[in-house]
Amino acid sequence: MRTIAQECKDIIKREGINLSSSIEYDVNGVLHTLSMEWIIDAYMQASQETHQVFLDALKLSLEAKGMGIDKFFEDMGQLILMTHLSEKLEV
Repeated sequence: MRTIAQECKDIIKREGINLSSSIEYDVNGVLHTLSMEWIIDAYMQASQETHQVFLDALKLSLEAKGMGIDKFFEDMGQLILMTHLSEKLEV
C-alpha cells in the first residue's frame, strides 16, 4: 500500500516538478532553503490527520486557479519553517 507521503511525492513528479526543487526564505537576513521533498517529509512527521489534510490541500492546490502547486509549497514551507524557528527560540 502506498503511503500518503509517497502519494504526495507521486503527485509532484506527475506535475513535472523535481522533488529536489527548493524554495528560499529570507528570515531576518538569514537565508533558509527547503526542498519540496523536505517539506513533505516534515509534515509526515506529524499526526495521521495532518498527513491526510496535507494531501487533501495538495490536491486542492492543483485545482485552484491562481494558487497552484508552487504557491502551496511556498506557503507550507513557510509555515513549517516559522514553526521550527519559533520552537528553537523557546528552548
